Amino acid sequence: MLSKLGIDTIRTLVMDSVERAKSGHPGTAMALAPAMYAYWQFTMYYNPADPFWPGRDRFILSGGHASILLYATVFLAGVKDIENGQVVDRPALTLEDLKNFRRFESRTPGHPEYGLTAGVEITTGPLGQGCSSAVGMAMAERWLATHYGRPGYDLFGYHITSFCGDGDIMEGVAAEAASLAGHLKLGNLTWVYDSNRISIEGSTDVTFTEDVAMRFAAYGWQVLEVDDGNDVPAICDALQQGRAETFRPTLIILKTVIGYGAPGKAGTASAHGEPLGMEALVGAKKAYGWPDDAPHFTVPEGVKERFQELAGQRGAKAQAEWEAQFAAYCTEYPKEGDELKHIFAGTLPESWDKNLPVYPADEKGIASRQSSGEVLNAIASQFPWLVGGAADLAPSTKTLIQGARSLQAPSNMVQEGAHYDGRNVHFGVREHAMAAICNGLALSGLRPFCAGFLIFSDYMKPAIRLAALMHLPVIYVFTHDSIGVGEDGPTHQPIEQLAQFRAMPGLTMLRPADANEVVESWRVAMQHRAGPVALALTRQNLPTLDRTHYAPAAGVARGGYVLADCEGTPDILLMASGSEVSLVVGVYERLKAEGVRARVVSIPSFELFEKQDRTYRDDVLPPSVRRRVGVEMASGFGWDRYVGLDGVVIAMNSFGESGAASELMEKFGFTEQAVYEQVHLLLRAAED
Repeated sequence: MLSKLGIDTIRTLVMDSVERAKSGHPGTAMALAPAMYAYWQFTMYYNPADPFWPGRDRFILSGGHASILLYATVFLAGVKDIENGQVVDRPALTLEDLKNFRRFESRTPGHPEYGLTAGVEITTGPLGQGCSSAVGMAMAERWLATHYGRPGYDLFGYHITSFCGDGDIMEGVAAEAASLAGHLKLGNLTWVYDSNRISIEGSTDVTFTEDVAMRFAAYGWQVLEVDDGNDVPAICDALQQGRAETFRPTLIILKTVIGYGAPGKAGTASAHGEPLGMEALVGAKKAYGWPDDAPHFTVPEGVKERFQELAGQRGAKAQAEWEAQFAAYCTEYPKEGDELKHIFAGTLPESWDKNLPVYPADEKGIASRQSSGEVLNAIASQFPWLVGGAADLAPSTKTLIQGARSLQAPSNMVQEGAHYDGRNVHFGVREHAMAAICNGLALSGLRPFCAGFLIFSDYMKPAIRLAALMHLPVIYVFTHDSIGVGEDGPTHQPIEQLAQFRAMPGLTMLRPADANEVVESWRVAMQHRAGPVALALTRQNLPTLDRTHYAPAAGVARGGYVLADCEGTPDILLMASGSEVSLVVGVYERLKAEGVRARVVSIPSFELFEKQDRTYRDDVLPPSVRRRVGVEMASGFGWDRYVGLDGVVIAMNSFGESGAASELMEKFGFTEQAVYEQVHLLLRAAED
């Protein structure tokens, strides 16, 4: 009886919250209330008194539009709040927070936001992202369990469960992630698929008639079906079967009725994304047997107590056992215990940068993708939980960790010695899933990187945007960063991508000019905890600048710095990023020989430069110097903030072409002579 009352309490809180907000998605939350109750009450190992203890199970509501389902559950479970990374003795959510659902500055926004509300493991909303990031969480658990597991110590046996819906299952990113999860035999992962067969446009029969069970079976998943979304014992049994299966991820196809119980709304599209209306709300409560005189937001006596007793006692016991085991582990294995403390705290190992290289001046130079690979390996030698890979491009992006094995299921012996704690992750040609998976890895404490050609970042952008929203320290290694790609042609030559990423709040973009700027870019990336960092690197060689003659590359940390200067106030400023910096340095030397006072400013990161105070920025780019030239082999969008109204931007105004890189640079004006001529035109115009 208490179980039914608890389920109906979730449903009525859902309906009342959406009705009060006058917006929201009640139908899915009403349909999934029994599954939510079954999971949190009887299956999940989670301590509401400490919502982020490392040994907990992870729950992801991939269909984030049903956020009120999670909020109501967090409220009833009595989850404690988090402040500055510490648990505080107050509830994460109160009844008043549910009443403020979807309101400005509330703790119950329209979609779950990581870091805002305790109990929310990940920001979700764009469909397919949550369940795909759950794959990353499952990979992380397997990595941690394998790498740090010792006889008698089972610190990482937790399970990851994601609730997803028809929309999630339709999304390509979910298909990519499911394929990889099946390949990796992630038996610690369960997706509960809410199959209500309704979308905003009506029945999913208009677009979605495939056999989902057969598709997932082909991926290598265990597929279970529960025909009645209200059958709590059957749901519990399926969830337990998912936990018991250790060699396959599990898909539970749960058949539900959207808007269950609401007359005229249940089973229809109108129950999806709008309030039920008072008539249907009252009718639904009557169908549940709710007292007619019960006011809105009623929580019957005993419901919260029952909820907190079952979930809380099981979780508290599990955490106490885990903490005792971890204390003993740290005594017996102090090195590994110290590493785990760093992982849990999100801090760097003390010696992470001891092997960073210093590159001597070299006119021939080295491609920045190559120097990046060398720096990556230097860091990896001191940073055991730095893991990552590429979308089938690691030999080209130079992102293989040398001497490390591949992350694979033990039975997938593609490479000798491959195992779950391998540090080289083979994502396959699955760019979108790769980025989403890295979010899950980062949320689990590992330090992930992923790589691809800059042009293919377009396939990754939705997941990168979520990493920026969540302030996750994911590192993206993007190579082949300009028309310097050459013969591959315009389909592989990025033009607008740098501008797109510079426009994204929370993402730091770095485009280093030579090998030593690459070193400093990696230094910035590793120390940056407030969000993701992207590196844009070249396929072609870049001269390594003589740092005894030019400024140290440490200026990268400030986003922009004076690389080469003159006596007194400059007549002209030459600005560039990446491969074009050495080009403007050549122009600078010619101007210097002619007696022209010029300054070269390297701007590897707009974002970091904009964070500097006005005094520093004006010192680098004096406002009085209005003759300015910016050079970048990409869209010039955004450079106007630095060149001003009187300056010139030498950039790409079209897609590229197929041909040798030298031919393309000649055609599009990215040669020393072409830039030199533009500079003199600007100087003469100023004189006139």
